[in-house]
Amino acid sequence: MSSASDRESADFTWLHLPDPATLDADAAALLEKARANVGFLPNVFAAYTIRPDHMLRWIKHFNAILRGESGLTPAEREMIGVVVSAENRCLYCLVSHGAELRRLTGDPILADQLSYDYRRAPLNERTRAMLDYAVKITRAPVECNRADIEHLRRLGFSDRDIFDIIETTAMFNFTNRLASATGMLPNPEYYSQGRS
Repeated sequence: MSSASDRESADFTWLHLPDPATLDADAAALLEKARANVGFLPNVFAAYTIRPDHMLRWIKHFNAILRGESGLTPAEREMIGVVVSAENRCLYCLVSHGAELRRLTGDPILADQLSYDYRRAPLNERTRAMLDYAVKITRAPVECNRADIEHLRRLGFSDRDIFDIIETTAMFNFTNRLASATGMLPNPEYYSQGRS
């Protein structure tokens, strides 16, 4: 694992991070698991070492929302993440979740279209409505209304699916703000993932 001075010189966040050697066993194990699963340590994990107790709770919640049981596919949840991140102009999340969306869909062109302007991507009515609602929640949550829910129901979303759209959107708004406000930069490895 890299030292604190190595991480500061990497300049992927504006924060001064603790020495990894000072992390407790649970936090250190989570970082090693992330490194083993992804092939490198995502900068979001490294930045979260400033509050390791929060990191442990956040990743459990994040995994439940993005990878847990849902009527939404993992790709649909990543689509929400990419579109919300585009709306918030969150570089870290656009690059990292764009890479995951390319991997899940096997379609780098669609993933790029969603990250630039989902309104021009070749989407069916159901998917477009899902993403329109995610953008509405992001831009003007006070304007959300019963008609939005009824429209999604008519397109085949269950109330549980609709809750998952809302919770996924809310989680990405949280992580976008965290990443942007800490100056977090994406790992270089993400840029080429899922492109060939």
